[in-house]
Amino acid sequence: VFHLFLHTRKKMRLLVFLIIYQHAINNVNTHHVSNPNIILLMADDLGIGDLGCYGNRTLRTPNIDRLAEEGVTLTQHLAASPLCTPSRAAFLTGRYPIRSGMAAFSRVGVFLFSASSGGLPSEEITFSKLLKQRGYATALIGKWHLGMNCESSNDFCHHPLSHGFDYFYGLTVTNFRDCKPGQGSVFLKGVQKSLVIPVQIAGITLVSLAIVQYIGILKVPFQALAYCLFITAVSLAVLVFFFYHFRHLNCFLMRDHQIIQQPLSYKNLTQRLTMEAMQFIGRNTDAPFLLVLSYLHVHTALYASKKFRGKSKHGLYGDAVEEMDWSVGQILDVLEKYNVSNTTLVYFTSDQGAHVEEISSSGEVHGGYNGIYKGGKSMNWEGGIRVPGLLRWPGVIQAGAYIDEPTSNMDIFPTIVKLAKAQLPSDRIIDGHDLMPLLQGKVTRSKHEFLFHYCNAYLNAVRWHPGNSESVWKVFFFTPNFSPEDSNGCYDSHVCFCHGGFITRHDPPLLFDLSRDPEEKVPLTPETESRFYEILRIIQLAVDNHTRSLHAVPDQLSWDNLLWKPWLQPCCSSLFQSCYCDYDSEGSLSEMHLG
Repeated sequence: VFHLFLHTRKKMRLLVFLIIYQHAINNVNTHHVSNPNIILLMADDLGIGDLGCYGNRTLRTPNIDRLAEEGVTLTQHLAASPLCTPSRAAFLTGRYPIRSGMAAFSRVGVFLFSASSGGLPSEEITFSKLLKQRGYATALIGKWHLGMNCESSNDFCHHPLSHGFDYFYGLTVTNFRDCKPGQGSVFLKGVQKSLVIPVQIAGITLVSLAIVQYIGILKVPFQALAYCLFITAVSLAVLVFFFYHFRHLNCFLMRDHQIIQQPLSYKNLTQRLTMEAMQFIGRNTDAPFLLVLSYLHVHTALYASKKFRGKSKHGLYGDAVEEMDWSVGQILDVLEKYNVSNTTLVYFTSDQGAHVEEISSSGEVHGGYNGIYKGGKSMNWEGGIRVPGLLRWPGVIQAGAYIDEPTSNMDIFPTIVKLAKAQLPSDRIIDGHDLMPLLQGKVTRSKHEFLFHYCNAYLNAVRWHPGNSESVWKVFFFTPNFSPEDSNGCYDSHVCFCHGGFITRHDPPLLFDLSRDPEEKVPLTPETESRFYEILRIIQLAVDNHTRSLHAVPDQLSWDNLLWKPWLQPCCSSLFQSCYCDYDSEGSLSEMHLG
């Protein structure tokens, strides 16, 4: 009996030990897959075909390719919009930009000036706000492009620090050709076209009034003539002043709320952005952090530092891609240095596809490569919205896996919000879905049965991936008119537009099956697809349901919100000094390993 008692006690102790051990393991695993550090790397205008992991054999991108080798490659990852501003709004909020007023009804679909009053509304909930509430240190380094001020030059209502970021180092607008001397102008051709007729009308009107006054047909008060002439002269003077000083007024670098370099200097710019990111990681190794590193590469104006210039096989564009890849490598190395690689989710993407119409004044191609896919930036052909989607989290998500299911950049919002154990907003529709079940192989199908592709504020196309089929149907209600007609873009206007004479409407809509025709070469017909009208009927029902879920909101990209307002103009010195300052020291760059 005594021996039986001892034996029973040993078994009980062993059982208790096993229970405690299993509980400890569960705690470790739970901790491992919750509250991770989050690093979100976003390129600008990068083509899906520019990366080795998506098939490129001439550009060298070993560090970005490493993310694919050690993580998951999404092969049908989609930007919520083919333009910077709406795509980034959707990324931060997990919602179609039409829901937040960040989709334009006018021709211009992005913010162009630092002194515009539009921007991401304060009512919108960003993932940075929710993670900050959960104790995350949060930083945005690089491009913002979602507005800055509302009513004064320092109210910062749309600034990154008003949307959940603790720290900001970067540009509030974007990188324009006009920001870099010698790179031409994005605006000059458009301004010339827009001003020719108004100037002609004003000139003819003033001359006609002067003539009828002189010959006595009509008595026009001299004061009225003088007033008209004065208004015309002042308007032209303001326009000339603004575009002459565009670089100083719109191209500047900020740290938090302070302008530290105006105008922006491109010297070692990628190195400076990278150093800021590395230092942020180094300051926050003991607590969870969210870092959004939003590269200026490879939006024009293109640039590359001396170490990378002239080294690629694809001119300055290739140099810029390879410099960005170097930066990604530096970020991965610093994670290893601080031993936080295994507790950090890293995501790499682009805000939209490559800008195929980007050709320099000397004829050099300054746009990227969208692989087999048609079109590019500003279009909802696959080349404009199918973007890189790479996610790495060692030991948690699959390594070396490929997922060919429709996913969206809006999915990052619910994914990281859930990982941080924050609550998803219940007072609004979130259009993204949590990616973790897909990434961990727990499910094989995307939750996106339908995805809606907008050209500015106009519903352009719809994607349908039925649950019981491998097909991915895509319909177009209208398509852009390419110029020249046999080209792959709108070269005459630099980008494609979304309405009027710039598009062709289709009734019935164009129908493609992307699983069989990813290049969108041959539209299906009732003769080639027996379910043609049934597919269109189901998609139209989805459109009706989606449309009913939309509510009227202020248009952040209206002409009133887009136009330059002098009283909102940020300036670190004075207009008489051309708003010049340079407080951004590059001395610490020498401490940084540039190998």
